[in-house]
Amino acid sequence: MSSGKPEHSRGHRSTDPASPTLPSINAPRSGQHADGRTSKAVAGSLVDFTLILSLLFGGCCANVWSFEHLMKSDPQMGTTLTFSQMSFITLISLPSFLSWDSHSFLPRLQRRHVPIRRWLWQVLVLTVSSLLNNWAFAFHVPLTVQIVFRSAGLAVSMMLGYVYLKRKYSYPQITAVTVVSLGVILATLSRPASSSSSSASTVDLSTYTIGVLMMTVSLLLSGILGMLQELTYTTYGPYWKEGVFYTHLLSLPVFVFLIPDVKHGFQSLSSQSALSKAAAPSISGVPPWLASLAPYLMLAANLVTQLICVSAVNQLTSRVSSVSTNLVLTARKALSLCLSVWWFGNGWNAQLGLGASMVFAGSLLYTLVGSGSPPRTSSTETTRLDGSSRKGRKSSNTAKARTKARGKKAASSKSKTE
Repeated sequence: MSSGKPEHSRGHRSTDPASPTLPSINAPRSGQHADGRTSKAVAGSLVDFTLILSLLFGGCCANVWSFEHLMKSDPQMGTTLTFSQMSFITLISLPSFLSWDSHSFLPRLQRRHVPIRRWLWQVLVLTVSSLLNNWAFAFHVPLTVQIVFRSAGLAVSMMLGYVYLKRKYSYPQITAVTVVSLGVILATLSRPASSSSSSASTVDLSTYTIGVLMMTVSLLLSGILGMLQELTYTTYGPYWKEGVFYTHLLSLPVFVFLIPDVKHGFQSLSSQSALSKAAAPSISGVPPWLASLAPYLMLAANLVTQLICVSAVNQLTSRVSSVSTNLVLTARKALSLCLSVWWFGNGWNAQLGLGASMVFAGSLLYTLVGSGSPPRTSSTETTRLDGSSRKGRKSSNTAKARTKARGKKAASSKSKTE
């Protein structure tokens, strides 16, 4: 007999807690189909994660290599690189967000899934963080130290998760992050002393200190950005492509105030092109015109790999927590550090090696002890992040009302019988 309620399709679940799940004569067959669908879903997820991690490690490591190559030629190119990356990613992403109206010759932006104010906060954090990151190179902070320093993002992410997302972490996790933080401090202090005069050394040390302070602010902003992204994706869904497009598009007006720095970087590229062309005859088999393109080809490689890296990181952030994302990025930075030391022959000493080892050992320990417990949120916070709590309370109240109505009806029938 029909119960009078609409039947739920196989892909949906009843939200009414008062309606139990009853066995069916087709249960084994449905179970087999469910197992098959589950296996396919798991296999698809594994393929997706493998692709994301491959793009992340390959794209980000290649991006660091091209970045260091450009910055070694001119440490003042940081602003130009940031502007070029923002512009390139915006132009590549733009066609996906345009829609053509039959009543107009001009395209318009598609309707957003996420309110613009959500992206504006991320734009502010991303732009300032990127600029500070690239400026630090001009303050004589070696890339090896920068890579290890940025690995403290795991500690920053955990701190923000504890303070703002109300997450709780175990003692082994806290120990792991403490080891990471101590390793970063050791690596930062491993900078070799200057062999120049005392006054020059003092100036160099003060410049280095400013660079470290800039990286500290950038690191904190990166942690805030990860938290904002996680909250946005949790609330509105994993629209990471929309996030990449709007955070880069809305950051471009900032560079109106940095036009002289941007022009300096492009002039530097032009000078390097002329030098490469002049040196071409001494390089056998390389035509002058190809040698003159070398700086621009390196810039193009940096832009393409930046697009791959940013897309992979945003995809990962939309699927896992910000702490887990920082963990993957820490492993990627370890690989970038090895590449930098091997390819460019950057300075390496025992203290830097010890600090880097502590950073990566702490990250591995965090992986072994597992991720943090789910956040403890109030009912209003849960309702704001997703509608489940509100919906759950509504379903629960509906069930209570139905039970109460049945009770009244039964009591009425009993009194009539009596």
